[in-house]
Amino acid sequence: QVQLVESGGGLAQAGGSLRLSCAASGLTFSSYAMGWFRQAPGKERDFIAAITRDSGRTYYADSVKGRFTISRDNAKNTVYLQMNSLKPEDTAVYYCAAAPQRYRMGYFNPSEYDYWGQGTQVTVSS
Repeated sequence: QVQLVESGGGLAQAGGSLRLSCAASGLTFSSYAMGWFRQAPGKERDFIAAITRDSGRTYYADSVKGRFTISRDNAKNTVYLQMNSLKPEDTAVYYCAAAPQRYRMGYFNPSEYDYWGQGTQVTVSS
């Protein structure tokens, strides 16, 4: 079955960096667009970043543009989220998700994604 396993979360200070990884199995990884979302307590799950199956295009939420970078390695079936200049408001559970690549798709919409990881906690202290 399909599995997405996130890692790399933890505690960071404001201004610091973390790198999240998401290892995928059970699917043809290179056929899927990949996204990162986050959910803070009491809030909805928000889009953070997405990348097309061939890394040709990336998309970011305004709140993380210029600070976070999404990338992928199709040979390793892994997608990454490099997070720099972290802020306390970045504290959340971070999820990776996989969506079959389509010509037109709403990368920002959670309902486009078929598979989700279990999430990894990121806590940023001030």
